[in-house]
Amino acid sequence: DSWKIEEGALVTAGPRSHLFYEGEVMDHDFKNFEFMADVKTEPGSNSGIYIHTEFQKEGWPAKGYECQVINTAIPGGENKMTGSIYAVRNTWKAPVPDNEWFNYRIKVQGKTIQTFINGELVAEYTEPDEIYRTEGMKGRVLSSGTFAIQCHDPGSVVYYKNIRVKPLPDDLPSAGTPPEDLDFEKKLIMAHTYGFPLIDLHVHLKGGLTREEALAHARKYGFNYGLAVNCGLKMGYETDAALNEYLDQYEQSPLTWHAMQAEGREWVELFSPETVSRFDYVFTDAMTWTNDDGKRMRLWIPEETEVGDPQDFMDQLVDRIEKIVSTEPIDIYVNPTYLPDEISDRYDELWTIERMDRVIRVLAENQVALEINNRRQIPSPAFIKRAKEAGVKFTFGTNNGGADDLGRMEYAIAMIEECGLGSGDMWMP
Repeated sequence: DSWKIEEGALVTAGPRSHLFYEGEVMDHDFKNFEFMADVKTEPGSNSGIYIHTEFQKEGWPAKGYECQVINTAIPGGENKMTGSIYAVRNTWKAPVPDNEWFNYRIKVQGKTIQTFINGELVAEYTEPDEIYRTEGMKGRVLSSGTFAIQCHDPGSVVYYKNIRVKPLPDDLPSAGTPPEDLDFEKKLIMAHTYGFPLIDLHVHLKGGLTREEALAHARKYGFNYGLAVNCGLKMGYETDAALNEYLDQYEQSPLTWHAMQAEGREWVELFSPETVSRFDYVFTDAMTWTNDDGKRMRLWIPEETEVGDPQDFMDQLVDRIEKIVSTEPIDIYVNPTYLPDEISDRYDELWTIERMDRVIRVLAENQVALEINNRRQIPSPAFIKRAKEAGVKFTFGTNNGGADDLGRMEYAIAMIEECGLGSGDMWMP
């Protein structure tokens, strides 16, 4: 009851079921191969393609890997999107929309799995010698086996056609490099298994870093990136015309989001709402503002910054943050709680509970997300915990200066456990 044929396509349409290949090719026991199918999903549908698996009468196949098929993120539900190597290296952004045919290719060579959607490499994973899997996922390892297509539930309607497989020689070497830091790999696997979205929404293509290099770096860990462009006075694009010219020429990868980093307080006058709306989201910080003496300061540049009395400076800073968050049309407050080098060693003293709560309150009231910044390792765990209690949503961001400091989101990933964050605490574009 879960399967039917319509116009030459295999269609999932019923209770949970898995359709296994048990034919004569390779005696349905494949090791290295290229699998290909054309797939189409209806909105809200969930399915998957299992590899290196074996026939199982009921339940989810325990052996082998699942390559995910889902193009609608379900709030509070499944967020591992099409192209994910399920629970091992997920992609958190659907690379294709529902109701459109797309080509799905899966390649296994040695200890490496790769998934391609419409020819673009989406996910890649090479098994290390020591493999960590959570309970219930111990069978997610490479060996050999057959294929299975998943009918997930009666509400999931997914179409498959032109299903093909090309066996490859068994002695081919692995196409990728396995992870070396197995302690960090364990943290990644836990996040991928439990569906915690590993997304860095504050990445810059600067310092020679190309989009292709950024995507390769993201695949290594199962991240997705939001690529941001600086917009504001003395910071990147300064006029509406220049920004629109850039946007007209920009070619966005289906695996990334595109962000406007709004610089300074003048940006709301420099750019029209129509231009701003062409981005997937907008963020800003409180690192550029004018003090009570009329001096415009960029806090990361010592010669442009006047701290004076630290307590008075902090009062002005918190006041500016409140005004920025409550009056500027932003989605995320980034580089949060940043202090100039002159007083950064007094962070815990100067960021008092009263000051933290003022910032947290204005974020919650205006439904602006709070960035957990990897590069600067801010805000503090104490700040994050208080913000979580107040219902503030979070994002992860790095604000890299180039390729060398893109990093692995270590601070943000550490905060997941230390601050008790769940996927429901995260803001998504």
